[in-house]
Amino acid sequence: MTNDRESRTPSDRPAVGPSDPALAPRITLRSPAELADALPYMLGFHPTDSLVMVTVHGEGGRFGGRLRVGIPTAPAEWEDTARQVADCLVRGSERRGAKPDGIVVFLCQDPVAGESGQRVMTRLRPLAQRIRLACGALDVPVMEALCLSAGRYWSYCCPDERCCPAEGSPLAATGTSVMAATATFAGLQVRGSLREIEGRMAPLRGGVAAEMELALDRAAAALVPRILDGATREEVGAETVTLARTLMQRMTLAPPVDGGPGADDRDDALLGHDEAATVILGLQDREIRDIAAEWMEGEEAAPALRLWRALARRCVGAYGEHAAAPLTLAGWVSWSTGDEPTARIALGLALRADAEYRFAQLLHHACNEGIDPEGLRACLREERRRREPRRGRVAATTRPPGRREAKPRRETRRETRREPRRAAGSDQ
Repeated sequence: MTNDRESRTPSDRPAVGPSDPALAPRITLRSPAELADALPYMLGFHPTDSLVMVTVHGEGGRFGGRLRVGIPTAPAEWEDTARQVADCLVRGSERRGAKPDGIVVFLCQDPVAGESGQRVMTRLRPLAQRIRLACGALDVPVMEALCLSAGRYWSYCCPDERCCPAEGSPLAATGTSVMAATATFAGLQVRGSLREIEGRMAPLRGGVAAEMELALDRAAAALVPRILDGATREEVGAETVTLARTLMQRMTLAPPVDGGPGADDRDDALLGHDEAATVILGLQDREIRDIAAEWMEGEEAAPALRLWRALARRCVGAYGEHAAAPLTLAGWVSWSTGDEPTARIALGLALRADAEYRFAQLLHHACNEGIDPEGLRACLREERRRREPRRGRVAATTRPPGRREAKPRRETRRETRREPRRAAGSDQ
């Protein structure tokens, strides 16, 4: 393997070690194959349609901050994207006091119909080159740039076909590598692919979506006048919280099957359209949402997460922006219970639904900065204790929960492990 720096000894190759608290053992990565194999364990999921960048620091090549963005579909956007992600990652590291000594780049994309993995690699080569130039302009070399597609990997930096053949090299079978064994021992999990995790919170489609949208129309027509009437606002809040608790109890009494679409289908069947619509609209009230955020630990966490995912899937059609509330709650419960990768994805989806949703912005920033969620948990526990004597009293709503005009989406979204993401981006 070659890189933009002088050749270095194997012991100086990038390593996952003490800088990664999640991994107690030190793991040294000596080849493109080992870098490719380590990527899902660094992120907590298999990235799809993603550009991932990881900083490398010090003589031992310790991994540091990481950033993930969706690969823009239009090549005309690649140059701007390359400059932005390079600047974000390097400047963010500098703010934390340690400019990177190098960066490792991964381009992960599955072939479309009739396309081979090698063709994907060739198509994305200009993007890889722009990223290398953008990083070089900041005096940070790209030490390795890999394309992962169709179960194979290619190096954009290594010209030696003996180790990096033109047809690519096969990725290690899942769970068979030294990295997989060490990560399992350390308690790390790979939670499927980014596409699969996002799919569990994506809006329903087809006839059931049309039925759900009608239910939301009915609920909005009945609920908005009551919320706008100050005399009944508290009453609506109490009813929404009570119904949400009822649905959580229903989830608790129907233990989930193994994960995946089957589990989500079963959870969807537990909710009536009108019930779901009432809670979705009620969660648009800031105070009601904050009460729901208290169900973030212990026996409440698992059924709450299932409920928030199910409600996010019901935010269809003209009500897509309403998904920001349940998606943010799903992200919060995930973060509170230690699942940071899923938390970042859910919070990224919340910002995709509503880029100005302040609660999602704050949680995403805090999660990416590595802040301990216990501070927020303690605040919510105290608020719950303080509110118990006056249960059912809910303050004014922040905005009516009816239909909203759709907002344009941004194509590229970033997720960083430690970098605050602006309100419109995607893991890490």
